[in-house]
Amino acid sequence: MYTTYWKLNARPFDNGCDPPFYYPGETHQVTLLKLRYALDHPCGAALLAGAPGLGKSLLAATLLDDLPESFGPRVMVKFPQMPPPQLLAFIAEELTGKNMEGATVDRSIQTIQRTLNRNIQEGRHAVLVIDEAHLLRDTETLETLRLLMNFEPAWTLLLIAQPLLLPTLERTPELEERIGVQCLLRPFSVEESISYISHRMHAAGAGDVHSVFDPAALEAIHQWSGGTPRRINRLGDLALLIGFAEEQRRVTATHVAAVADELLTGHAGRRLAA
Repeated sequence: MYTTYWKLNARPFDNGCDPPFYYPGETHQVTLLKLRYALDHPCGAALLAGAPGLGKSLLAATLLDDLPESFGPRVMVKFPQMPPPQLLAFIAEELTGKNMEGATVDRSIQTIQRTLNRNIQEGRHAVLVIDEAHLLRDTETLETLRLLMNFEPAWTLLLIAQPLLLPTLERTPELEERIGVQCLLRPFSVEESISYISHRMHAAGAGDVHSVFDPAALEAIHQWSGGTPRRINRLGDLALLIGFAEEQRRVTATHVAAVADELLTGHAGRRLAA
């Protein structure tokens, strides 16, 4: 709606996992380095933890996108909260491309093992990514997770989770000790937030971020968002929409404050409807 008005090629603050919009901030780059180390030197599993909205999924997508072809197959489990037999069958099916519906636990494990052994002979290293891993709390599922780590070094498990998983791991030392690398994302500083916005705007086709956002607006976005990328995206997107609707030359701190108030009070869109 507003991209033509602001002379953009795309919406800069979409929450998708498009690698060109990945912001190489210091914390994220250090995390990428650690995760890549875990893949290059197989250590069973690696953990990427962080509060909601910090960009865990985009960072994982960037990691996988940068891997050479020798890292594969790559299995992504986006909804891990399923019974262990179903989880194992899903992983086996994703690894092989064969229909594993209704497979027993033994059959799924044998299929996974045979596939990984053949994978090693071909000089490849598989990657299993389990998103929302903090949902794996019951004893049976955690034991299944530990079982999957026994296939080291044929593959590496990457667990993506909210910090809720950390206390669970502390209560499960036999699982925690198998996680060779643990990374915890933090919110952006004000400098990182402004750099993040500038990067996203540039990726969307903008020349200078200050031709669209007033400097005070950039600082206001950080203050209202607390440095959380997802909140920055929501504020930035709606602020651009409001600026477009009011035919403003630049987005100001006043626009950001109005948008933030609408989001906090649950009345987003009222300003446009008025």
